[in-house]
Amino acid sequence: MNWRDTFRTAGDAVRTHRLRSALTMLGIMIGISAVVLTVGLGQGARSKVQESINALGTNLLVVSPGSTTSSTGVRGGFGSASTLTLEDAAALSNRDAAPDIQAVATETTSNVQVDYGTTNWTTTLTATSATWQEVRSREVTAGRFLTAADDAGIAPVVVIGPATATELFATLDPIGQTVTVNNVSLKVIGVLDELSSSDSTRNNDVALVPQSTYSQLLVGGASRDSVSSIYIKATGSGTLSAAYQEADALLLNTHGITTATSADFSIATQASLLSTANSVNDTLTVMLAGIAVISLLVGGIGVMNIMLVSVTERIREIGLRKALGGRPRLIRRQFLVEASILGLAGGVLGVAVGFAGAAILPHISDSRVILSTSASIGAIAMAMAIGIVFGVYPASRAARLAPIDALRSE
Repeated sequence: MNWRDTFRTAGDAVRTHRLRSALTMLGIMIGISAVVLTVGLGQGARSKVQESINALGTNLLVVSPGSTTSSTGVRGGFGSASTLTLEDAAALSNRDAAPDIQAVATETTSNVQVDYGTTNWTTTLTATSATWQEVRSREVTAGRFLTAADDAGIAPVVVIGPATATELFATLDPIGQTVTVNNVSLKVIGVLDELSSSDSTRNNDVALVPQSTYSQLLVGGASRDSVSSIYIKATGSGTLSAAYQEADALLLNTHGITTATSADFSIATQASLLSTANSVNDTLTVMLAGIAVISLLVGGIGVMNIMLVSVTERIREIGLRKALGGRPRLIRRQFLVEASILGLAGGVLGVAVGFAGAAILPHISDSRVILSTSASIGAIAMAMAIGIVFGVYPASRAARLAPIDALRSE
């Protein structure tokens, strides 16, 4: 019996018991589709994290204030204190003291209602400086960005995000329009470019004003020099660590702190944020992959069970083949090919279901699925391997049958 006859005979055996074969392939299909979707979800989550980190800007350090403790002993979380000031940002901008820091930008935020005629929208009002555009790597699609002259002159101007522009002006041109914030009129001078990251809502729905305008016209208060965070851009990816050390030493010195453990601020790097997020994603991917492997094992056991039943039902056929000169290796090969066909068909169907799930999931949830061609091919190969591995024992059992015992079997 040549290979062509082997495949034809195996195909006929699979088609003869269609329902049984379909149920066997179903188990493998579920496992393979789970593998494809698990890998796709893991890569999608990793991509979303990478885009979120990149949206902050490249080579970035983020300085946040420390925590507070009330008179009753209640401790606030990180960022609840007002320990960062404009003076800190000025010290960090000194190239002589910090040569590896390229630019520094402050941020002070609050949620406000912005009014335009009869339309209103609640957005994040951010006070910053002209260097924010460079540090955060954002461009404007219309108009211009804030300048140092705007900050020095306490100019009543605002740069808005694309989502904010849509909500307030719909199809109108925002440039030159006047909006009202806390009863103060602000002229729209620019619209930021749109970001398509997973954190696009926060990045696209903003209103940026000069720091002086924010503190003296819009908010005021006793802590006018306090800032919510300081963004630091290193001169390059290779100097990010050096910039971190320089920023940490400068802030400890300006705050009069002698030990790093007593610091009233924290500095986060892009690398640490990315590493932490990817670590969580890897853990979830491994967990989901474990569930998928269990599904594959169940499918493999189903293949073995069906092949054992097939051997039992075809004992007389096996005996006749061996009596006519069929060698044990040919008998073994025939049953292994049958198991491989079941595994291959289940694998192809599983990949097809995985592709369909990848197309549907983004429409019903916020999950992103990035399919991998190599993972899909590997999944099909895995399905075939399952068919072969779990078909070895039934095939070997069939090959070991003695012709006389097989022929007299009822």
